[in-house]
Amino acid sequence: MPQTKSTEEKKRKGLTLVYTGAGKGKTTSAMGVAFRAAGYGMKTAMIQFIKGSMYCGELESAKMLAPYFEISPMGKGFVAIGNKKITVEEHKKAAHEALALANEKMLSGEYNVIICDEINNAVKLNLIDVEEAADLINNKPEQLHLLLTGRDAHEKIIAMADLVTEMKEIKHPFKNGIIAQQGIDY
Repeated sequence: MPQTKSTEEKKRKGLTLVYTGAGKGKTTSAMGVAFRAAGYGMKTAMIQFIKGSMYCGELESAKMLAPYFEISPMGKGFVAIGNKKITVEEHKKAAHEALALANEKMLSGEYNVIICDEINNAVKLNLIDVEEAADLINNKPEQLHLLLTGRDAHEKIIAMADLVTEMKEIKHPFKNGIIAQQGIDY
């Protein structure tokens, strides 16, 4: 006799979430999801597509949540900001390496949540093609949660997502000459 799924099993579904917009809080919100998932013993991997050359406090926090949360900073830093010695080709190579790692971890069966931090930026900056990002969504295992962050999410990605949240800047201290603050911004 074939087994039928319980009502609870039918309701469970891996979601595709997009955190986008010009306001702050996309990566921070994604880390909140990782923090919450760790509380349930769920494993989360965050692959950072742009960040990588700068130290951020979340790298140490992730170590404290191990083995439930890990971060892989794969980027070369912000494109056309800061270190201008890094070519666009180097940024593209790093973004494709991040994409390959995201696919590998997503299909490994070891994780419950995969966060592709700033992948939307990578698409907008033409470091990876929107179809490559869409393939992540299309190839995601049924029960895995996939979270894509970054400004300027492509309309195709937005259409494919189950949940989209836009962060809107109302006020920012940088406009008053206040630099990024340790523990708040990085």
